[in-house]
Amino acid sequence: MREVKFFAVLFFALLSGAVDAQFKNIRLDEQTTDNYSCEPSIAINPRDPLNIVAASVLNNVYYTKDGGATWQKKKLESTSGVYGDPALIADTHGTFYYFHLSDPTGGKGDYESEKLDRIVVQISGDGGETWSDGESIGLNHPKDQDKPWPAIDMKNNLYVTWTQFDKYRDTNPDCQSNIMISTSKNGKKWSDPVSLSQNPGDCLDDDNTVQGAVPAVSFDGKMFVAWAKGGKIFLDRSFDGGRMWLSNDIAIADQPGGWNMKIPGHDRSNGMPVLLTDRSKGHYRGSLYVLWADQRRGEDDTDIWFTRSNNFGDNWSAPTRVNDDGPGKHQYLPWMAVDQTTGYIYVLYYDRRNHDDLQTDVYLAYSVDGGLRFKNVKISEEPFTPSGNSFFGDYLNIDACKGIITPVWTRMDNGKTSVWTAVIRHEDLAATK
Repeated sequence: MREVKFFAVLFFALLSGAVDAQFKNIRLDEQTTDNYSCEPSIAINPRDPLNIVAASVLNNVYYTKDGGATWQKKKLESTSGVYGDPALIADTHGTFYYFHLSDPTGGKGDYESEKLDRIVVQISGDGGETWSDGESIGLNHPKDQDKPWPAIDMKNNLYVTWTQFDKYRDTNPDCQSNIMISTSKNGKKWSDPVSLSQNPGDCLDDDNTVQGAVPAVSFDGKMFVAWAKGGKIFLDRSFDGGRMWLSNDIAIADQPGGWNMKIPGHDRSNGMPVLLTDRSKGHYRGSLYVLWADQRRGEDDTDIWFTRSNNFGDNWSAPTRVNDDGPGKHQYLPWMAVDQTTGYIYVLYYDRRNHDDLQTDVYLAYSVDGGLRFKNVKISEEPFTPSGNSFFGDYLNIDACKGIITPVWTRMDNGKTSVWTAVIRHEDLAATK
């Protein structure tokens, strides 16, 4: 009984934030000589929000079953290899799915030709403690499969999108990249991939590459996928479970400067879109939301932008600027979550509004009115200064469920990366000044 009370107190303390926006930051991992930690992903068990699972490059997994009071870490293993780009999601039964890139030879044999030859998903039914060996998705040797992202519908059907390269970073002008999608009813057997992008991109992993595909499924099963290419954000959709897709992709927003941006202190930073749909029973049920970063106001003024559609992607609102500071500062690398129990929107991003140098804070913006207005809150306890001499990653992540928000981000201190999270209650976030 005493132990139960102890963890209850700890959980309450972790979830409590002072009115001056001081939320407890929890370090999950830090870089060692043979392991750099970045590109984190996180998912809350909707059946038991005390159970949270996070991941980071290359093959790290972290889990808690007491709301973040204590965390366990382990290395994910698979016969298909685990090679980064982690992406986590949980179904309504509390089963976790960990999507990642492949490395079947483990650096041996014909390494370069077989690395990235498929997407892999591993499954945990015990809250992140143990994982299946993994299922292969989209194996299409010798093409390369990159940057997966999953979605799950209200019937627990799974969807994953990614970019297929004829050959990753090949400079041949005939080399193509395409957006792919595959679906599954249980995570074990996957459909043959379907190519979605009407116009393929190049293979340079740059602005003219089709990249950053994110799927979303509405409350009634309509499927949507967004990605970036050539200074625009595109949308494809299917209303029949993925059998038919649009013959002409919808260009829903401009992205001046493209998705690959220069941010001082980073070797690269992307503004790839994040797509979500509101499946709550609230006023904005059925709305589509797209979030991204761009430099339309100049290379020294990166901002976070948001648009919405209330008619399944036919029309979109004028982009809303999420960050509420003045001009001339960088806000970048955003991600978004929707709490499907409330419909509230949460946006996580890096922010330099408080500094005249490269010092960087982590901010969380939220909206309770379908994205019409956002309140910005600083959630990092201390700023960090990126040095650009270590891989920082292409994304951070956030999840939200039943009033609990779990941002996860990378920071860099003295040239070394580390992965951090916080466990925040919405009422504490709303109480900040």
